[in-house]
Amino acid sequence: MRGQGQKRQFVVVAYDVVSDTRRARLHQKLKGFGTPVQYSVFECFLDPRTLERLIAMVKREICDEEDTVRIYFLCRSCRRKTYVINGEVTDIPPAIVV
Repeated sequence: MRGQGQKRQFVVVAYDVVSDTRRARLHQKLKGFGTPVQYSVFECFLDPRTLERLIAMVKREICDEEDTVRIYFLCRSCRRKTYVINGEVTDIPPAIVV
């Protein structure tokens, strides 16, 4: 069963974090959620519960006055239209069957 029966969504997380320390910490923590495709851009496949955890983590790590984070939701059709130059398309992680 994938994501405890919850459908996973493909999201792109992009951030602009002013502090080098906060930016490095956020980057490290985002690695637990998805694949870095550029230093400040991640591609993730997340179920709703994990997405909530990601958002909560981001809110703890950033400074409201200085930093910005955007999360873009891409449907399956839009993801297929992704054009990559000099890089690899992020693979869909295999479903975990328990």
